[in-house]
Amino acid sequence: MLEFAEKSLTVKIDTSKCDTCETKACAEACKKYARGLLGIDDKGRASVAHRDAEEVLRLGTECLACELACKTKGNNAITIEVPVKGLDEYLAKRK
Repeated sequence: MLEFAEKSLTVKIDTSKCDTCETKACAEACKKYARGLLGIDDKGRASVAHRDAEEVLRLGTECLACELACKTKGNNAITIEVPVKGLDEYLAKRK
């Protein structure tokens, strides 16, 4: 499992699913729509190991392209969590 933070979200990747992924669509989408933060390591898995923590925070554009590409063209291994301040309280009031 790979997990890293960008400015206001957390990206979680089940890298075991990368082993059978033929497209590596996540990295292509990151390169095309963002700044190429996400790469593929020598084992064929999604990785940010080629960047240091400061670069990950600086280069992350929070575009969500990797998640969508993985879901539609890959193995559905990426989940992006975006906390929304006050959402839980709002939802509790609606019940």
